Amino acid sequence: MSLDPQIAALLQQMAAQPAPDYARLDAATLRQATSMPPMCAPTPLAEVRELSVAGAAGPLAARLYRPQAQAGLPLLVFYHGGGFVIGDLDSHDELCRRLALLSGAAVVSVAYRRAPEARYPAAALDAFHALRDLAGRGAELQVDTSRLAVAGDSAGGNLAIVACLQAAQQGGPRVAYQCLFYPVTDLRCASASYAAFADGYFLTRAMMEWFRAQYLERTEQAEEPLVSPLLAADLAQLPPTTLLSAEFDPLRDEGEDFAERLRAAGVAVRMQRVKGMIHGFVSFAPLVEGAAAALELAAADLRNALV
Repeated sequence: MSLDPQIAALLQQMAAQPAPDYARLDAATLRQATSMPPMCAPTPLAEVRELSVAGAAGPLAARLYRPQAQAGLPLLVFYHGGGFVIGDLDSHDELCRRLALLSGAAVVSVAYRRAPEARYPAAALDAFHALRDLAGRGAELQVDTSRLAVAGDSAGGNLAIVACLQAAQQGGPRVAYQCLFYPVTDLRCASASYAAFADGYFLTRAMMEWFRAQYLERTEQAEEPLVSPLLAADLAQLPPTTLLSAEFDPLRDEGEDFAERLRAAGVAVRMQRVKGMIHGFVSFAPLVEGAAAALELAAADLRNALV
């Protein structure tokens, strides 16, 4: 086991920054501290524009990315990561641009309500309501919603899964594929990889426990399947899946365990542990060759699934 050299260099830069005091940290401070300038010039696309989509308690901001001007592209609904607390449309703008270009799908990134201002189940319900809303707007958006997929990274991967769980329980929409980057699947935060990579690899155990405290009113809610989909009784109705885990990530084991549970339920899965990577690596694709290569393969899975 060894870190990718480009990732190791990024970690060295991060190590120079002071560690947060999670006993005193508030969401606004962390959002300000993690608001970073773009890593590169935006990947050009045929169209990028702002939208409004339905959430569970009112409209949500969203952003549409169209890689080609033609109508009838498949639709990929994307949920950003950030521990249910940080992250937004801008933090994941370049990732969504690359996903659109590489997959050939129109991507809509959804700005669900964040904790602690809106605790669980707000984000989980928003994820489903936005998915259902977008699935009914194919003609307006000039996309083919019969070729519908979801994607997300980290907490956004969790929301992609739980949107699909709710869709299966509530009669649709039908989702053809899900693409998950190091998803949160078990907020009990107790897997072996939590111990192995507790500190020093960008995402820490203390950070995840702080995120959990912001998202949940009560720690025991981590047992609920819309919080920890690894614990859902039946995963057979979920769509075929690509799941990427990172070798040096506290969330590695829960993501891989989720992939195994999908397989056991009869769901087609491509699970890849990306060697030398840390949590968040697909967002580092502009700087890290290995991350860019893994993202390209995941996007190719989406392209092939949405033909």
